[in-house]
Amino acid sequence: MVDRGYYWNKFSLQWGRRTGAAKPYVVRRDGDLMTQVTDHGGGVHSIKVPIPDNPLGHTLVHVLDTDRGPVLIDTGWDDPEAWDTLEAGLAAVGTEVADVHGVVITHHHPDHHGLSGQVREASGAWIAMHPADTAIVRRTRESRPGTWLTYLAAKLSAVGAPEEHLAPLRAGGGRARALPGSRPALPDREIVPGELLALAGRRLRAIWTPGHTPGHVCLHLEEEHPGNLPGRGRLFSGDHLLPGISPHIGLYEGPDDAAVGDPLGDYLDSLERIGRLGAAEVLPAHQYAFTDAAGRVRELLGHHEERLTGLLGLLAQPLTPWELAERMEWNRPWEQIPHGSRNIAVSEAEAHLRRLVKLGRAEAVPGSEPVTYIAV
Repeated sequence: MVDRGYYWNKFSLQWGRRTGAAKPYVVRRDGDLMTQVTDHGGGVHSIKVPIPDNPLGHTLVHVLDTDRGPVLIDTGWDDPEAWDTLEAGLAAVGTEVADVHGVVITHHHPDHHGLSGQVREASGAWIAMHPADTAIVRRTRESRPGTWLTYLAAKLSAVGAPEEHLAPLRAGGGRARALPGSRPALPDREIVPGELLALAGRRLRAIWTPGHTPGHVCLHLEEEHPGNLPGRGRLFSGDHLLPGISPHIGLYEGPDDAAVGDPLGDYLDSLERIGRLGAAEVLPAHQYAFTDAAGRVRELLGHHEERLTGLLGLLAQPLTPWELAERMEWNRPWEQIPHGSRNIAVSEAEAHLRRLVKLGRAEAVPGSEPVTYIAV
């Protein structure tokens, strides 16, 4: 089981150990705005862009110099303070939003893709994303809020959620209100896994790393490390590989999807590919830059195997996914976990159940409704 050093992030469920303090940032002041910028050398900077009301605190937006102008890797949350911080950060590194040539998105979540449309409007920049996540962006833009809430209520009912949890969702299903992040920008370029992106004067190769989202990509800067660290270049890892936390792994499906995936299996396979890459340094989208990617990958693989083994102990008796989530160890008692965060927790429980079933270590109990699972 996960120990008390693991903690809850209310944007997504993060299972991971706090493993050290962030590296110091160069702090610059632009008027009343404090902008935190790091020069990573070799034409790479990061800007600490805040995420409103979130324990993660910030997204690290990376700025990559190219012969055609700066390219952003992710953009941050769609929020006025985040936009002001991004503008001030770009000014601190000697450029501005209007100069941005392109935006490469590691994945579609709003703390990464939120400001992309505003950057494109201000600069004419292109936006690139893996097609699997572009499909989610398109679905989000086209879906009516009530459709999603109705689907979510039905899905939670099927996995054993109690009526008191379902009632607010059913009441909200008839409301014509916009959900946060309901109009994300549609990308205009496709990221092709394994290929170099068309960036003048740079060698940036896309690596498809599904798990956190179906279209998550890491980006390998295939250039000599400016500090001569041993290894093969640098890796922009998005949320796939973080130094002190493990990303939320939940289910991918939407209202119109018939396929049943294995997101945790996708994530573990992707981790192993990244571990073999041999990058000298990892530049993640949260926390801080770090080395020894292979060692961090081993920690995460071990963590998830430990987690799966612990869940098998809970499944000595038949449990619904909701009952399993109730019994899993979080950083606070289940009774104190907010309504929306419980939905995320159940999604994570389902992802782990799917992995156990695929491995032949658990199975659904025939005829159970709502469906229950048991270890085998």
